[in-house]
Amino acid sequence: MPRVSARAAPRPDEPLIFVAPRRAAVIAGVVAALTAVLFVLAANRIALSHIQRADSAWLRLMVSHRSTPVTVVAKIFNVLGLVYVTLPVRLAVASYLAFRRQWWHLAAFAAAVLLSELLIGPVKAAYGRARPPASLVATSGASFPSGHSIAASVTVFAAVIALVPAGRRRFAWGLAAACFALLMALSRAYLGAHWLSDAIAGLLLGTSCALLAAVAVDRAQRGWRRRHGIRDVPPQQAVRPVDRR
Repeated sequence: MPRVSARAAPRPDEPLIFVAPRRAAVIAGVVAALTAVLFVLAANRIALSHIQRADSAWLRLMVSHRSTPVTVVAKIFNVLGLVYVTLPVRLAVASYLAFRRQWWHLAAFAAAVLLSELLIGPVKAAYGRARPPASLVATSGASFPSGHSIAASVTVFAAVIALVPAGRRRFAWGLAAACFALLMALSRAYLGAHWLSDAIAGLLLGTSCALLAAVAVDRAQRGWRRRHGIRDVPPQQAVRPVDRR
């Protein structure tokens, strides 16, 4: 039993999730604030009417410029956002972190995914927005926010934070994750599966879940280290040389 407990205990040498926690908290706060603003506007009838006009104009633009190659790519993104793809990816990331015994990073990743999954159902039901007509892919449930966008953004951003050490490599991978999440959101609006504002709301909500969960777990990790008398590694030493190139 002691051996099992030792293996399950957090590792003192596990890297901190963030080397600049205040900056991470500010970024998370800004993204969360933008998310809250959009959701508040979507709940207001007058604001929603203006949003709907922009959404309708965007959908008309997408329909008028549809092409076979772009549609094929958008449908590939549709498949990538399905649970049959996201669930194995999430399990693979969680399994890898558990194998490496990076429990704090695993907690940040799992908390982000769990938070997004707990929110998506009630939020969709609360808004109950109808989907656009004539979607090019099968859809079900309410339209706001986009579940594909939430799943894609929370998975890629939480994975980057959990798997990539802080530094230039994480920044580069974060940009790649942002591009993927944005393309997923745009593909949903292109296919007519969601209004553009649904896709943007999903992108922001998923990103907020990833960042807020990581900030919360980072604070818990730092508190645990202080209680156990473990000194934090200075940021310039925590980043590998390869990350500073």
